[in-house]
This record gives sequence, C-alpha cells and structure tokens, in this order.
Amino acid sequence: MIRMARLGAFFLFCFAFAPAARAADKVTFGLDWLAEPEYGGYYQALATGIYKKYGIDVTIVEGGPQVNTAQMLISGHLTFDITSNSFLALNFVQEHIPFVIVGAGFQQDPDALIAHPGQGNDSFAALKGKPIGVSADTRASWWLFLKSKYGYTDSQLRPYGYSLAPYFANKNAIQEAYVTDEPYLIKQKTGHYPVILTLPDAGFDGYASLVATSEKLVNTDPDLVRRFLQASAEGWYSFLYGNPQPAFAAIAKANPDMTPGLMQYGYDQLKARGIVDSGDTKTLGIYAMTDARWKAFFEQMVKAGMYSPTLDYKAGYTLQFIDKGFGVKK
Repeated sequence: MIRMARLGAFFLFCFAFAPAARAADKVTFGLDWLAEPEYGGYYQALATGIYKKYGIDVTIVEGGPQVNTAQMLISGHLTFDITSNSFLALNFVQEHIPFVIVGAGFQQDPDALIAHPGQGNDSFAALKGKPIGVSADTRASWWLFLKSKYGYTDSQLRPYGYSLAPYFANKNAIQEAYVTDEPYLIKQKTGHYPVILTLPDAGFDGYASLVATSEKLVNTDPDLVRRFLQASAEGWYSFLYGNPQPAFAAIAKANPDMTPGLMQYGYDQLKARGIVDSGDTKTLGIYAMTDARWKAFFEQMVKAGMYSPTLDYKAGYTLQFIDKGFGVKK
C-alpha cells in the first residue's frame, strides 16, 4: 500500500509539472463568395476533422456582394482569405499593402462570359462592340485583359448585379459568369446550356482562388501557415477523390440556395476542367505555383498596360509553403 501511495504521488507530481496540451490555433478564413462547391476542400477539411488533426480551429467566413473579405484581412479580422485572382496579388505590391499569396487554390480560372446560342456570340472576338455585363471588380481586373487582346472598349460595359434576370430577358445579353454555376441554372430554365467563353480560352494565364495572409504571419508563425495549407490540401484531395458528401452537407447548411443538383454540377466541373488539380499540381501538389507562371502572367499584364515593368511582382507571393508534393498520389 505504501508503494502504491508513493507511486500515485509520483504520477500526480509528473502530471502537475507536465506541459499542458497545446490548444488548437484559432484561424478565421474568409471566402470571396457564399458557400459553394468551389470551396469544397475547405468545408471538407472542417467537416471531417482534418483541420483539428493539424491543430487548427477554423472558422469559415462567407463572402458575398456586401462583404469585403479583402478589407477584413487587411484590418486583421481574418487570418487568411481567398483572393480571387492574380491581379490582387500584384495590387498588394503596387499599393504597398503588406499581404502575400501563399498558395493557388485554382490552376484554371473559372470566370467566363456567357451568351445565348445562335446569336453569333460564339467567340471572344465576336463580342467586340457588343454590350457586356460585368461587375465592378471585373472592370478593374480581367476586363482590362480582354480590352487589350480583343479591342473591347468601356462603352460596351453594362451593369452586372449578380443575377441571371437580364440574361433571361434578352436573347442578345452577354454577361460574366462562373463555369461552375450559371450554366447549370440556365440549362434548368431553358433546356440548353449557354455559350461559355472561359478566361483560359482567351489565353489568360492567371491563378485564381488564391490563399492570402499577412507578411507578419508568414514571418512570425510560418508553421501555422504551413499547417493550414497542408490541412486544406488534404481536404481538397478528400473532397475531389473521396466522398464529397461531408462538404456538401456543410455547404448546404451554410447556403441553402445550394441544391443537390447545383452542387453536383459544380463539383463535376471542378474535376472535368481541372480547376483545382491539373498541370503543376500533378507533381507539386494542390496549391502549386511557379515563378515561371507568375512571370508569364506579369509580362502578359504589362503588355496589357496594367502594370509598370519595374513592379517587383515577386513580392506578391511566396513559394515557401507549397510545391512539396504534399498529398500527390505516387
């Protein structure tokens, strides 16, 4: 009994002085739109406990027409956010904003222009001089690329209110869209798909759905950045090549407008078009980026007159946390 009592006292002593279990790091992660399959990897990582496995307590903050998650990131209310396209990374540098891209969620940009079939609007070149509805954000980004390449002018611009109503009301309507969403909704209503002209079809070589964070976090807690990206990549592999239902359930809960049919269509498009996993990701892993592709994009945009050739574009991103082949099936 004495030995047992001493042994018990010894264990109590050890527990008293043992380091406490590390609490999960809290992360707030901002999307650039409402919950949908385009964020499936993140919802999968959350729903299946992958983030928890990596010691991260993640709260996903939806975006939307009235939510500016970029401002929330800059103000410190978010740890990471989805930065929609490569333009914003270069804008960070141009405007001396201390934020940096740490991974590219999309290898193919799903932005597109859509038009009615049979109206002669079957190519980007055919749209020159015709009214096109695009958002304010697009006017300051890839619209400028299309102007430079196809001779579009701002006189063609029409308001875009994130609605298909103008499209359904006018057979000559042309407007921006996401290849994973609007074509399905149009097919449901009209019985046929629209003409879909994607940015990659136009030769646009930018990344999309990039993950951004502050330079401060990269410098002070690189391990957190690494764990968030690795956990998210694992979530994407699970979502794309495993059972996507946990993510579908979480997405539908966050955004009831996401019907099963629309979610399945978006999911299928992500896979068929290689939006997340294609090209460099096949060897370097999801979130892959390369200096060569950033250089090509920058030179493309300099030619379009969007940036000075002296801009230090490399300051807008880092390859520190990606291109390790994490999750790639051998």
